[in-house]
Amino acid sequence: MAQTDLSAPQPTAPVALPRTSESEALKRIRHTFSHVMAMAVQNLFPKAQVTIGPWIDYGFYYDFDSPEPFTEQDLKAIKKEMIKIINKKLPVTQETVSRAEAQQRIEALGEPYKLEILQDLQEPITLYHLGDQWWDLCAGPHVASTADLNPKAFELESVAGAYWRGDEKRAQLQRIYGTAWETPEQLQEYKRRREEAKRRDHRKLGRELGLFIFADDVGPGLPLWTPKGTVLRSTLETFLKEEQTKRGYLGVVTPHIARVDLFKTSGHWQNYREDMFPLMADDDDARSAEEGFVMKPMNCPFHIQIYKSELRSYRELPLRLAEFGTVYRYEQSGELGGLTRVRGFTVDDSHLFVRPEQLDDEFLKVVDLILTVFRSLKLKNFKARLSFRDPESTKYIGGDAVWEASQNAIRRAVQTLGMEYFEAPGEAAFYGPKLDFIFRDALEREWQLGTVQVDYNLPERFDLEYVAEDGSRQRPVMIHRAPFGSLERLIGILIEEYAGDFPLWLAPVQMRLLPVTEEQLGYAQSVADQLLTQGVRVEVDASGDRLGKMVRNAEKAKVPIMAVVGAKELEDNALSIRTRAQGELGALPVAEVLERVTGAIAARADF
Repeated sequence: MAQTDLSAPQPTAPVALPRTSESEALKRIRHTFSHVMAMAVQNLFPKAQVTIGPWIDYGFYYDFDSPEPFTEQDLKAIKKEMIKIINKKLPVTQETVSRAEAQQRIEALGEPYKLEILQDLQEPITLYHLGDQWWDLCAGPHVASTADLNPKAFELESVAGAYWRGDEKRAQLQRIYGTAWETPEQLQEYKRRREEAKRRDHRKLGRELGLFIFADDVGPGLPLWTPKGTVLRSTLETFLKEEQTKRGYLGVVTPHIARVDLFKTSGHWQNYREDMFPLMADDDDARSAEEGFVMKPMNCPFHIQIYKSELRSYRELPLRLAEFGTVYRYEQSGELGGLTRVRGFTVDDSHLFVRPEQLDDEFLKVVDLILTVFRSLKLKNFKARLSFRDPESTKYIGGDAVWEASQNAIRRAVQTLGMEYFEAPGEAAFYGPKLDFIFRDALEREWQLGTVQVDYNLPERFDLEYVAEDGSRQRPVMIHRAPFGSLERLIGILIEEYAGDFPLWLAPVQMRLLPVTEEQLGYAQSVADQLLTQGVRVEVDASGDRLGKMVRNAEKAKVPIMAVVGAKELEDNALSIRTRAQGELGALPVAEVLERVTGAIAARADF
């Protein structure tokens, strides 16, 4: 029997970092830490008033109304005070009181925000105490004692601005974010991932690689794409358009604005207005009557108008209309984040109009397209979320029967494909359920990418019809789908997933020629011209820098292929190739380089 060398280093299991929703223990720990932090703040800053302090995915926060801004030094002092509180081993106890009793106690403290929170609470009213020294309105859960908190397993991370109840017209508060874990090892792994996230941050890399910018004169949440960033966008668009053409999609183009009546019919104006930009009206009377134009938040009502422009026969269905359509959402400024949350973004939108008996087959074909896209982008770590209606909510349009039919169609599809999935009541669009693809990136963060929706409601609201085989008028079913989702968000995610090192076929600059001296510059440019005519995105470094610096600059720019051009290469009509994927390949004839590079790009493979 083979013996194990116990002196050799043994592989260690990766440290798991569950979200709060995935761990009841962490939910209690993080919620209690938020109370400890609020107590510490009020111990050190008696004039600070508390508002809300929930747990979040990987930590907690509390919002404070404080006359002075919190500084980095303040965070250190707050953390030190929190450790003192933890070490006191204070019991965490719940108390149930009447509304009148709660109001009396809050008024005695002089806490107006708590009074406003109290107005929205249903009885019984519960308070949570830290010993006999501090309390807050709360429903829990919490640990039994601060002794259950590990003082070496938390960190205060940052201070940010936040409006009271998310309303820009109300008080500006200060939000202190923290993270908390069961063990110091989890905290250290979290910090490691956080540092890696900073290295991969698409806002930082996007600026360094010259892909996009934001300009104050344009406005927040409205990215401007540079030439290199536009190449990246166009490459992704061309890739998907080619895939769609193979599958029978027809391209359309629609306006950026429309009459508000269009969105009243669709239900967006009634159900989505807070996320739309304000109405553009001719005068106050028109504004009062809600007559005018709005910027589109979605493309579907436009595609519906194209469908309705003529009477359709059953022979024309399925009709697959596709568009890279830019839509506009009035996101709050505090919710914007680089490319992942913007106010104007492009959706690889398509709407399929199908006969009811075609629904299952078309839905499976759409999923196959999305999986093809993911494979080409080397996105492997994802799961399927069935975003269904919350039966207790009133925000959805349409009756129970059409919702059941839609949800059952999605459930059948994922079961037929044998996909791993989970159901999420309450995550549906207001007009129909969705199959969302949730991607987990290199840092274990989750993002929603592709989505497919089944919709019986909008065909009903717009009175869509087709002539059936028996001559009767029938109602089509709609499938809404977007393999990329938001193109902006996808690019932001890809920048971070690849850490800026795009695959060869996607890279804005695929190859850079490095002439050693000025004597090789003309030859390098002539080779570049040959590559350009074959569709290779190539640059010549004409800086005159030393070779070592040119190599470093190409590496910093994340160029997949470098070609050194010296006297020997000029004499032999060759290039000395160095690639990110395979390292030094040595001198290769120009004809061979051209053939291999173009072949790799066409195959979406490494050189």
